[in-house]
Amino acid sequence: MHMVLWSTILVGLSFFLIFLANKSKSKKLPPGPIPLPIIGNLLNLGQQPNQSLANLAKKYGPIMSLKLGRITTVVISSSSVAKEVLQKQDLVFSSRFSPDAFHALDHHQYSVGWLPVGTRWRSLRKIMNTAIFSGKGLDANEHLRRRKVQELIAQCGNSCKEGKAFNVGRAAFLTSLNLLSNTIFSKDLTDPNLDSVKELKELVCDIFVEAGKPNLADFFPVLKKIDPQGIRRSMTVHLDKMLQLLGGLIKERLELRKVQKKSSSGNSDMLDMCLDINEENPEEIDIALIQRLCVDLFLGGTDTTSSTLEWAMTEVLRHPDIMMKVKVELNEVIGKGKILEEADISRLPYLQCIMKETLRLHPPTPFLVPRKVESNTQLNGYIVPKGSQVLVNVWAIGRDPSLWSDSLTFKPERFLTLKCDVGGQDFELIPFGAGRRICPGLALGMRMTLVMLGSLVNSFDWKVGPEEVDMSEKFGLTLHKTQALWAVPMPLL
Repeated sequence: MHMVLWSTILVGLSFFLIFLANKSKSKKLPPGPIPLPIIGNLLNLGQQPNQSLANLAKKYGPIMSLKLGRITTVVISSSSVAKEVLQKQDLVFSSRFSPDAFHALDHHQYSVGWLPVGTRWRSLRKIMNTAIFSGKGLDANEHLRRRKVQELIAQCGNSCKEGKAFNVGRAAFLTSLNLLSNTIFSKDLTDPNLDSVKELKELVCDIFVEAGKPNLADFFPVLKKIDPQGIRRSMTVHLDKMLQLLGGLIKERLELRKVQKKSSSGNSDMLDMCLDINEENPEEIDIALIQRLCVDLFLGGTDTTSSTLEWAMTEVLRHPDIMMKVKVELNEVIGKGKILEEADISRLPYLQCIMKETLRLHPPTPFLVPRKVESNTQLNGYIVPKGSQVLVNVWAIGRDPSLWSDSLTFKPERFLTLKCDVGGQDFELIPFGAGRRICPGLALGMRMTLVMLGSLVNSFDWKVGPEEVDMSEKFGLTLHKTQALWAVPMPLL
């Protein structure tokens, strides 16, 4: 009798302990390196955090946790877990972990990039998706962008006549800036022919420099009030100048609309579309929000676009066989020496493959925009604690040998047979993110980079120096080449 009782108690206790163990296990943090006192795992980041965390993931797995100062950070390094975060549990992981730099002038409270999912965010996204980035909206002002690409080719032609090397990234940045300014304001904000790399370009560059600096206030929130490195103070100055510049352009347009005594809705640029919405439904978007929206568009659409184009040109120049194949395609489809039209893109599959392969190996934002969880969340049997930062290492996913054959080799041909796109449905290739917070400028960014790349390749032959092209990366808010690409454009044979 006693033996039966004790056996029953022991069995019950065993099940209870197993239950506790499983419950405890389900609440464990993902594995990761042991943090040091105070600084945690900051030293594990190194100079190239995307590479350092990819190497750590080989040891600790596709979901791992680190302590960066006082901030728990969960790093995702596989397409399957990325799908869980960005699609299956998209709403849970939809908030942003906004860097302290973007708290300058409370920009994080107005920016579509940093706002939490809510009424204001939905309103801004709706405007962006319908008035700016819809196919109809993009087609309406394609003629403005075509003129900017023609000017890029003319500028490149001057270097060709003089036999001088051409700074591809710098020219791409200026062209991207003017492509966007024409899309938004129907006017140029810089003149590449006069070498006026000033005002807005400098402001955009300054903002990226400040935002890309490692900030103690991000790792130790208690330091936010004192801003020990002065990053937020510097960002305040830069953002204020940018808001004043863009505000002046908006004020100029408002005065013009008053003089005309009617809405300028016949114009096709983004500003008139937004002002039309403001007049019809002022509670949906006010002038201050239009200003912040313009800031977001310039910050999100210049540096990333120019960096991607520079990487694409670098890879094509390093691989003469690829250069030959894309030149053949361009010659057959549009004719040698012609500038691309956006309508030509759909007929140029190999050119599209080159861009996809560039984005696979060189995603412009290697961790996407950091996510933040607002409450304790279960993920793959682990717990992601409230307030954690979540990074999706798309750089590592794009080089994962279990997903990609010859994962470190630039092979555009893989996409001729592989049905994989950058639209956020194929998690092996998500340079623009996925889910409700996918980059809204995806379509415009792809159009701009493809037309510029195709036009540069089709209009000239190219030569680089005898030394090997440098392929090292410079980590920041955008993943740049350490050494700028200089190449000599030559007349077509």
